[in-house]
Amino acid sequence: IQHKIMMKKKSISASKASLVLFLCQMISALDVPLDLSQPPTITQQSPKDYIVDPRENIVIQCEAKGKPPPSFSWTRNGTHFDIDKDAQVTMKPNSGTLVINIMNGGKAEAYEGVYQCTARNERGAAISNNIVIRPSRSPLWTKEKLEPNQVREGDSLVLHCRPPVGLPPPIIFWMDNAFQRLPQSERVSQGLNGDLYFSNVQPEDTREDYICYARFNHTQTIQQKQPISVKVFSMDSLNDTIAANLSDTDIYGAKPVTERQPILLTPTGSTSTKVELRGNVLLLECIAAGLPTPVIRWIKEGGELPVNRTFFENFKKTLKIIDVSEADSGNYKCIARNMLGSVHHVISVTVKAAPYWITAPRNLVLSPGEDGTLICRANGNPKPNISWFANGVPIAIAPEDPSRKVDGDTIIFSHVQERSSAVYQCNASNEYGYLLANAFVNVLAEPPRVLTPANKLYQVIADSPALLDCAYFGSPKPEIEWFKGVKGSILRGNEYVFHDNGTLEIPVAQKDSTGAYTCVARNELGKVQNEVRLEVKDPTMIIKQPEYKVIQRYGQVSFECIIKHDSTLLPTVIWLKDNDELPDDERFLVGKDNLTIMNVTDKDDGTYTCIVNTTLDSVSASAVLTVVAAPPTPAIIYARPNPPFDLELTGQLERSVELSWIPGDENNSPIKNFVIEYEDGLHEPGVWHYQTEVPGTQTTVQLKLSPYVNYSFRVIAVNEIGRSQPSEPSEQYLTKSANPDENPSNVQGIGSEPDNLVITWESLKGFQSNGPGLQYKVSWRQKDVDDEWTSVIVANVSKYIVSGTPTFVPYEIKVQALNDLGYAPEPSEVIGHSGEDLPMVAPGNVQVHVINSTLAKVHWDPVPLKTVRGHLQGYKVYYWKVQSLSGRSRRHVEKKILTFRGNKTFGMLPGLEPYSSYKLNVRVVNGKGEGPASPDKVFKTPEGVPSSPSFLKITNPTLDSLTLEWGSPTHPNGVLTSYILKFQPINNTHELGPLVEIRIPANESSLILKNLNYSTRYKFYFNAQTSVGSGSQITEEAVTIMDEAGILRPAVGAGKAMASRQIDIATQGWFIGLMCAVALLILILLIVCFIRRNKGGKYPVKEKEDAHADPEIQPMKEDDGTFGEYSDAEDHKPLKKGSRTPSDRTVKKEDSDDSLVDYGEGVNGQFNEDGSFIGQYSGKKEKEPAEGNESSEAPSPVNAMNSFV
Repeated sequence: IQHKIMMKKKSISASKASLVLFLCQMISALDVPLDLSQPPTITQQSPKDYIVDPRENIVIQCEAKGKPPPSFSWTRNGTHFDIDKDAQVTMKPNSGTLVINIMNGGKAEAYEGVYQCTARNERGAAISNNIVIRPSRSPLWTKEKLEPNQVREGDSLVLHCRPPVGLPPPIIFWMDNAFQRLPQSERVSQGLNGDLYFSNVQPEDTREDYICYARFNHTQTIQQKQPISVKVFSMDSLNDTIAANLSDTDIYGAKPVTERQPILLTPTGSTSTKVELRGNVLLLECIAAGLPTPVIRWIKEGGELPVNRTFFENFKKTLKIIDVSEADSGNYKCIARNMLGSVHHVISVTVKAAPYWITAPRNLVLSPGEDGTLICRANGNPKPNISWFANGVPIAIAPEDPSRKVDGDTIIFSHVQERSSAVYQCNASNEYGYLLANAFVNVLAEPPRVLTPANKLYQVIADSPALLDCAYFGSPKPEIEWFKGVKGSILRGNEYVFHDNGTLEIPVAQKDSTGAYTCVARNELGKVQNEVRLEVKDPTMIIKQPEYKVIQRYGQVSFECIIKHDSTLLPTVIWLKDNDELPDDERFLVGKDNLTIMNVTDKDDGTYTCIVNTTLDSVSASAVLTVVAAPPTPAIIYARPNPPFDLELTGQLERSVELSWIPGDENNSPIKNFVIEYEDGLHEPGVWHYQTEVPGTQTTVQLKLSPYVNYSFRVIAVNEIGRSQPSEPSEQYLTKSANPDENPSNVQGIGSEPDNLVITWESLKGFQSNGPGLQYKVSWRQKDVDDEWTSVIVANVSKYIVSGTPTFVPYEIKVQALNDLGYAPEPSEVIGHSGEDLPMVAPGNVQVHVINSTLAKVHWDPVPLKTVRGHLQGYKVYYWKVQSLSGRSRRHVEKKILTFRGNKTFGMLPGLEPYSSYKLNVRVVNGKGEGPASPDKVFKTPEGVPSSPSFLKITNPTLDSLTLEWGSPTHPNGVLTSYILKFQPINNTHELGPLVEIRIPANESSLILKNLNYSTRYKFYFNAQTSVGSGSQITEEAVTIMDEAGILRPAVGAGKAMASRQIDIATQGWFIGLMCAVALLILILLIVCFIRRNKGGKYPVKEKEDAHADPEIQPMKEDDGTFGEYSDAEDHKPLKKGSRTPSDRTVKKEDSDDSLVDYGEGVNGQFNEDGSFIGQYSGKKEKEPAEGNESSEAPSPVNAMNSFV
């Protein structure tokens, strides 16, 4: 048997993880700390072209940061906009954002214009883009009289839509009176201008309800054109009515339907021009008439259509090129062809470009006397003009600065001073648009700062890279040097890499790299240093790996996994079976360094992997377990079968082939089955996939095939021992291409942002493509809103993002596969939702009903579903204790959270502390997160019963008195009204005397009991009371002394008094007599046994054993009259050394917590999602103490009574 050990080691390098973190969180030297002065920077603004809904308030955003915080002002149409004079306009506090109140009487048209925001502080002024505010418009259709369209079969026809001009332009679609989308095809389709084109009409086109609709998205309105009537007639179907309306010439000149060569309906002529902007989508259209219906083909003269950016829509009548660039300029030819001829049209495309950045200006931090430059470089077509502004003013008329020189697209600063601080604006513009960028020059004189925390600890595994941060700031820019240790030499050489942001990289850290590292940042104003520590750990290794095992059924097997690791790292070991969790089966026993499987079954066959993880690395090793029916015997060698051979393919068809083979040697274990695998040399060469399996008696199989796959096959034999090696591959067989048979699976639509819809699917495998050019047609429409599908054709990807969607609305989605040969079957639709946003409102009308001292019920009104803005997941109740009403305020407020799933309107709050003041609030939760909290609601819990007194101590025993001292309850749970003391004597036969009860004022902490019997044991029961009732009691025992001599002995506590009591019992006459009687009885028994043995007679052992059974195994009598009696002598042994009661007679209360068990609910105090209890309240029971630690307490008669149910 060949042992097969699969070992896999993967090292999770903390240093590489740190490298990713370093790249993501790099601190630039130009990032000014927030506590230093800096000019304003615009951080948020509305879009340049801002189309607003005329029915809603207009919000024009302008946010900025700076030190000191900037002030804001606005211009409108180039002049100052005084918002104080317009009651409809407000500015948000600590912000420049304007809110124009349209919903309260304002008119959006009155605020149409160009707005610009200025943020200003003492160091300069930053300006926003020009924000053009335009209300959206959805005008009504112009009323017109439409004549019926009468057209002969085979002729072309154009139905004009001519929608009203809206802002933004409407979306056009055609439907009938039943609001059903009119079917479109290669013969009938809608043009980009909204008109409906018929390449040739057919009799079925006759109808009176061709209706053009215009949907205005901003106002969510749809306008309808009057229905258009179309009547299609032919000479064969002319009736008398139609013939009466035609002249003789019309009738006798009419010809049967004849085929026609193509002509272009749009565009007209042989050539046209098109101008498109860089980065936009280029749409070119050709629609032709003719019979048969012409087919459209597109080419680019003198070049190729761009790969991966070209798509065909509207039955190839529309050419779509996304993200166009200047290279896409040229002549595009569409060719319309049918069997009678062809026609073509050339569209000359010119790609222009609005300005785009080559180098945008960046903020500049300089120290007094330093030099610097601001560079503003942009490109476009035509080339943009560059203009500079200083603090929002054209630089030509701005206050002069002798340190500043403008040279075209560059500003050069020389020997700057603090007054040179300003915000500069660069404007790059041409006829197609503009770019505006703010960049400040901040003149500061600041000594160096190190922003990385001091003494930061870095840990890496040996032989991996280490990155030590030294984030810094200073002006002038500091120089960074690194030292090992405080007094070490400066670090240099190839073994270190020094990054511009101050980080030190040790590419290969060794054990001797461990230690302290100091970075020093210095400039002319000073220096500062910071120390960090590096620890290099030994890698984790598996020194004893699990080994291949063969085990018979119902046996036991063990895999070892002995590891060696750095002593400072805490490893965790987990085991996997076939790369999944171990079965939840008690037969699997995981030890410290091994896995044992008891009672092995066939299901346990597989690969077992030991994975060792630390916080810095991970290693793993695997081994195979083979389960066989019987153990191997020395006479017969069992082994895996030899591989099959001589594979042959016959009967090759498009979708099937027959495979045959010759089996190899079975090696004394019959072959159970053959596994057939295939390789797709066209799509996944070198990767073998499972095809099928057949019984071991079969050597041929008919295999189903997919189109467009280059197949090779191999066969594996399987017996009880395991799998054979694969056979040699068969010859290759390439199947023909075809349309896709299936569409992508697992289609989903889930938004990742509030304004998008992410459509995902599982891409088809290579063999599922059925042909070259696999693509996907992604279609979507808003459910119950859109009637027209929006579709795009994308490359072989698995995701498409739809932007600009409303927040959390349902969409119908479908994804269809296609290749160069055509489309897959029509896919089914799924429902998805656009992205969620945080809930808008908090639950209202929050009410609390206090049920008892530890339980309350909270009610709230559900929020309107439209404000949830996502999938309602439930409500969260935050509640916390403010203070105890007994006067003790809470030092540490710990908020507790209960989540109630679904659209609940109430919940239960368990585990409350009695006599306390609480606060709570409620929040609604969706998939994005939590909404705002409701206002805090205050409620109070009533008093409860107190806990037991914290201790009970008995001191100063005399002949007839004892002194009791106690501590108040740890949890009074209210106002204490009194203490209850009960006590009773216990005689030498452990019988209880009469019970005496004393009520003690709550302000007392000690009591002297007098007139007690001398040398008598007493049992005490002590508890506290509130107005609600009595709390749990604490018990203790004590003994009055025997004579006055006991008073003269040193006071050693009640434990000594009890010890003297034990000695007195041993000297009692009755005890001595009892012992003598026992000794005499034993002697008599020994004599009898000796005489019987010497007589040599047969002793009837069995009969004697039956007659005198061992009393220790006799069943306990339930009717011996001891129920409720204190008959167990062990319960009343005098206290001695080793007892669980401390020698100072102090009984400590068990530590308490806030769990429900303390309040009587026990472990069953659980809650359903609706806040109701699961299970019953259960009393808390104390466990019986161990034998060597038994209590000397007698049970209280009160407790005995209460425990009987």
